[in-house]
Amino acid sequence: MVKTLTPRKKKTVRATRRLSVYDLIPLDSWHKAKHYVHYEIEGKDWISKVKEHIKKNCDKATVAAINKLPDWKVGNGSHWATTAILLEKNPEIVPEVYKTGLEKFIKELADEGKKLIYVEKTEAKTKKVAYVPTIQERLQDATVDKLDELEQWVDDWMRDPKANPLKDKMPLNYFKGKEVNLGHARFINEWYKGTFEELEELVNLPAPAKQDEMQKQLAEGYDHLTKAQQKELYEFYKRIMQAVEILRAEKKQVKAPRKIKQKSASELVKKLKFKASEPQYGIASVNPADMIGSTVVVVFNTKNRKLGVYYAEANCTFQVSGTSLKFFDENKSVQKTIRKPEEILPNWKKVTKHKVNAQFGYLKTTETKMNGRFNEDIVILKVFQ
Repeated sequence: MVKTLTPRKKKTVRATRRLSVYDLIPLDSWHKAKHYVHYEIEGKDWISKVKEHIKKNCDKATVAAINKLPDWKVGNGSHWATTAILLEKNPEIVPEVYKTGLEKFIKELADEGKKLIYVEKTEAKTKKVAYVPTIQERLQDATVDKLDELEQWVDDWMRDPKANPLKDKMPLNYFKGKEVNLGHARFINEWYKGTFEELEELVNLPAPAKQDEMQKQLAEGYDHLTKAQQKELYEFYKRIMQAVEILRAEKKQVKAPRKIKQKSASELVKKLKFKASEPQYGIASVNPADMIGSTVVVVFNTKNRKLGVYYAEANCTFQVSGTSLKFFDENKSVQKTIRKPEEILPNWKKVTKHKVNAQFGYLKTTETKMNGRFNEDIVILKVFQ
């Protein structure tokens, strides 16, 4: 009898489960998680996570209202996406300010969406209410487009710091090449201010034994970077903030003087020589027309590193003739050499009129008298009426 061969059954191969980017999010530190979401997850995925959280935790009316809004309004921050993810995976590490902040953010979105629904209902049923972006929204979108290459610098550096160093990247030149205006600068300042302040705290953390809980979490969030790399990243964001400040100052220089100024102010300073900005120290001149009618002017000579203060004569205010300042008190108006401009000048950008004398007194170098003449090396730091 011939035996029939039975075919061998093939072993079923179990499909391998592929990890998603969300499975790799650190769950032991808020700062680590926020850093990962910001740099490793695409912005479009922030939107889906925030919407998913809203759908799971809000009523239908709120979800419907928020769905009326454009996606960029819902997912414009990696911190909200991080909060939504961690509230599901490990809510204990989410700071209270972000928990309440997300609730407030969702309420604001819902209120805005309900307004759109109200408009739709009041319009004729045959008409469709098309969302028309405001001027500010269009300006925000335009700003995002201008930052594509700058964001790519950071992404490349994160992947390979040695091959893509940030130390040679100059945001000021980049912004000028992209024709960034005052409107763009305002949004840029808002977007990068939080990260800059976080990095500033990071590079100035006390010794581990003296750190509080939040400081320890911050250190853990960046422990994949060396101290030198943390410093490099901080210096880059510092240049971004300085570039925004310089752009604002330079744009204001070309504006017409305020109405309260004499009409001839811009003409009086037409021939005045001065330096518009000094990127090395992150400083920029105020509008020279502001000196007309003022009583105190603070200047810094970038060539010889001398910082000087002009005081007007008694019962007088400053005037300008050609390249010189007139009616200043020759005895009180003095200057001193500063040894570390990068440390001293930031304090002078914030100084008030009443603290000028005290701030100047902190400088221990020898003082010399001033002659009132301006040149291409002098930055006009402050003007007080």
